[in-house]
Amino acid sequence: MGSNSNHENLDPLDEINKKEAEKTLKAKSDVADEEVMKTSAVQPYTDENGYPTNIPPKKSKEKTVLEEDDEGEESNLVEHLSELRKQLINSIAVFLLFFIAAFSTINVWFPYITRGYKLIVLSPMEVISFYTTISAALAFGLSVPFLCHFLWQFVKPGLNERESRFLSLYSPAILILFVAGLAFGYYVVNPLSYNFLVSLGEMNFDVMVSAQEYARFLLLTTMPIGLLFELPVVALFLSAIGILTSGTLKKVRKWSYVVLAVTSALITPPDFFSQLIILIPMIGLYEASIFLVMRTEKRLEAADAA
Repeated sequence: MGSNSNHENLDPLDEINKKEAEKTLKAKSDVADEEVMKTSAVQPYTDENGYPTNIPPKKSKEKTVLEEDDEGEESNLVEHLSELRKQLINSIAVFLLFFIAAFSTINVWFPYITRGYKLIVLSPMEVISFYTTISAALAFGLSVPFLCHFLWQFVKPGLNERESRFLSLYSPAILILFVAGLAFGYYVVNPLSYNFLVSLGEMNFDVMVSAQEYARFLLLTTMPIGLLFELPVVALFLSAIGILTSGTLKKVRKWSYVVLAVTSALITPPDFFSQLIILIPMIGLYEASIFLVMRTEKRLEAADAA
């Protein structure tokens, strides 16, 4: 009787313990499920077997390098465009400054431009057109040193050591030759050609020259000649980068003379006298180019031998 009563008294305790154990097990199971849910939410990556992990997959080196190259190219392009915009603004500002100065003082230097020639205007607007054209040409000529400097600042980062050294050494020569070409055109080609053509016309016509036509004639006999006088510098630059040699210049000398004759005919008034005046100094500049390239080659050979 005593043992049976003890067993009956313990049964309720066993049931309570059993229920508590079940509750504890269920609570642990719920916590484990929550951890799994949190892990899957926080760790969106999976490994090669499909299990969740917080380690992101490795990017291929090739893709990373390509992305870096693209970003570098975009950055360089933006920098180049910004620098180009800056130098263009500087160039325009300098040109406008000289243009305003030239236009506002036109009565001072106007007699030097017209040389005392009797010119006519065919309409009131032609006066403004003539003043504007001449002022713009004079402003451009005065702006050339500054424009060359701005251009140098833009292209300098993209040049190699040889090209950079060449341009830094010969920049003064570029300016001097351009000014010399303008002076040759203004003091030699323009007056000789103008007087020759007017004298030729006066044999059979009453010659009246309009201001606009004279401005066009003046620009035609100065600006292109200033550019042609850059021939020695161009030859030296092509020689410095290995494209041109003195032997090549000698070999194509005859054909070069033909090209110079055609060029002088295209950029000068349509008369043989003006073309001949241009052709003679062009041939002299071509021969000077051969001499300078030969001298440069000998100096480089001597430096290599030493």
